[in-house]
Amino acid sequence: QVQLEESGGGLVQAGDSLRLSCAASRRPYSSYPMAWLRQPPGKEREFVAAISWKDGSTNYADSVKGRFTISTDNAKNTMYLQMNSLKPEDTAVYFCAIKWGSGYRKADFGSWGQGTQVTVSS
Repeated sequence: QVQLEESGGGLVQAGDSLRLSCAASRRPYSSYPMAWLRQPPGKEREFVAAISWKDGSTNYADSVKGRFTISTDNAKNTMYLQMNSLKPEDTAVYFCAIKWGSGYRKADFGSWGQGTQVTVSS
């Protein structure tokens, strides 16, 4: 089974940028998109963005459209999340995962990484 490991989190101020990385132990099956999800303090895990290994197509949660960009480096089996114009409400633990299911609930994702903390101060 593929192992995923996130990195790149940290403490930043509102308006700053961060880039998260998700390294895969091997190339995930190209039939299944890769995704970022996040879990704010005291809240449920929520979908952020997803990308297809096959054609690079992407989709985003409305809350991050225009500010976050998901991408992959296929040669490195690595996925990224470029986060610009960060807001305090972006504070969360960010996870990468494989999107096995057709929906966007937590149950539609698997092979979770351990998560990386992003904290945005106002």
